Amino acid sequence: MALAPPKKIGIGMTSLRTRERMLTRLREQGIKDEVVLHAMGEIPRHIFVDDALSTRAYEDVSLPIGFAQTISQPYIVARMTEVLRNGNQLGKVLEIGTGCGYQTAVLSRVAKEVLSLERIRPLVMKARNHLRTLKCTNVKLDHADGSMGLNEFAPFDGIIVTAAASHVPQELLAQLAIGGRMVIPIGTSEQTLYLIEHNQNDYKQTKLEPVKFVPLLGGTSI
Repeated sequence: MALAPPKKIGIGMTSLRTRERMLTRLREQGIKDEVVLHAMGEIPRHIFVDDALSTRAYEDVSLPIGFAQTISQPYIVARMTEVLRNGNQLGKVLEIGTGCGYQTAVLSRVAKEVLSLERIRPLVMKARNHLRTLKCTNVKLDHADGSMGLNEFAPFDGIIVTAAASHVPQELLAQLAIGGRMVIPIGTSEQTLYLIEHNQNDYKQTKLEPVKFVPLLGGTSI
């Protein structure tokens, strides 16, 4: 009797074993939030990169996505999401820098609503196609200057910035709800990931770890 072909998860040719190896590595790197790990295992990272790079999709490396931008390495995506979540259900989240939409897709699995801004129009179109394929119906993308945030939809329970700012944009601080958390890389030649918590009367800033991101730029690009 012929055996049935192995069941595939996600979209494309990436096997369950490949995805599980990534999750094992993330656990070894210190990621503990099982909700985040489940989301990382559920989202097929290989569809977010060019076919020529798909065999490297589950390695712990950033990869080019065009327009001098990159898709972050799995560890950084998991780490930023875990810090943002802090073991709690996320409500409304603002993402600055959609890129190809991979971080956005992970957020869609751990938040009730995700609003994401991208300054490069072709990347917005690419991300929309990816998120539509994955049926991420709780995500809204806009082609806009992310450094200004999205004041008309504020306040946000969480803000995640996927490009390195020279300083914390005051516009984003003003849009963070009391009790909300922002995860943002700060720096130029040397960058550090920071957690910013909006307490009742002030903002608490916690230094996390060294990172490497493309710079946060203002304005938009067609």
